[in-house]
Amino acid sequence: MKIGRREFVATGAAALAASKFAWSAPETKLPLAFSTLGCPKWELAKILEFAQANGFAAVELRGLLGTMDLPSRPEFEPDRIAETKKEIAASGIKIACVSSSTELHTADAGKRAQGIADGKRFVDLAQQLGAPYVRVFGNKLEGGTREEIIARVAAGLHEMAEYSGPRGVTVIIESHGDFVDSPTLKEVLTRANSDHAGLLWDAHHTFVDGHEQPSKTVAELGTWIRHTHLKDSVPDGNGRKYVLTGKGEVPVQAQVEALRRIGYKGYYCFEWEKVWHPDLLEPGVAFPQFVQVMTGYLAENRGSKY
Repeated sequence: MKIGRREFVATGAAALAASKFAWSAPETKLPLAFSTLGCPKWELAKILEFAQANGFAAVELRGLLGTMDLPSRPEFEPDRIAETKKEIAASGIKIACVSSSTELHTADAGKRAQGIADGKRFVDLAQQLGAPYVRVFGNKLEGGTREEIIARVAAGLHEMAEYSGPRGVTVIIESHGDFVDSPTLKEVLTRANSDHAGLLWDAHHTFVDGHEQPSKTVAELGTWIRHTHLKDSVPDGNGRKYVLTGKGEVPVQAQVEALRRIGYKGYYCFEWEKVWHPDLLEPGVAFPQFVQVMTGYLAENRGSKY
């Protein structure tokens, strides 16, 4: 990601402010979280410490130290998970979501069964950690007709929800890939027909790729939204370049306001995709800046709801 002189100066100032804690986090924590996708070099202890010190209430587990298969991490092995749970509890930070890589569109029977089995491993981990959600993908409209793929994704979501419900976990499908428009997501969630299936609204994708305004998406899908990914970007050639919150073209404030209007109770989670884009600014700069901006967006409600 290229940074001009003006942005470099602004970034340097932000980094200095963050390093000196020049701003004050709210005394009562707002429902803010960040995904560990944004801090791939941080150990769990540092993640929890940083979240606690910088005004976050929760983190979303999406990989640790380069490993996306969270259930295989040493921190979550049977002989260590009790200690890990104590560490998390002592920090006061909640686990907002445990995010898997399961793709429910897959047509190949063997790969599909393996993907769902992997997703259930994440459900088991979420149950152990007391996390409410496990993320899955619909992902691609390929491997059959649209009707066949929608039916396959909905059936997989229902199967996982049937497994997760008795364990106190809800499976949430992310608006991602080819599943970024309200009609498609609504059809999947309606067909899945489970109180233990919901939506992870990646608000960037429904706006940029689904070409929907936040008010439309929330009006259509709000009843299913359980968790939210927020991020900002600008056009960059044939693609997009992620930028600091409020510095791009994505209407993040309007997304927040649309959620507030329906009484959304979940976390506002910052997904800074540094794992996939290592040239992004460091989490020590981007994470506190997200809290600063979001504190402003949520300020009007701090005296009551939060």
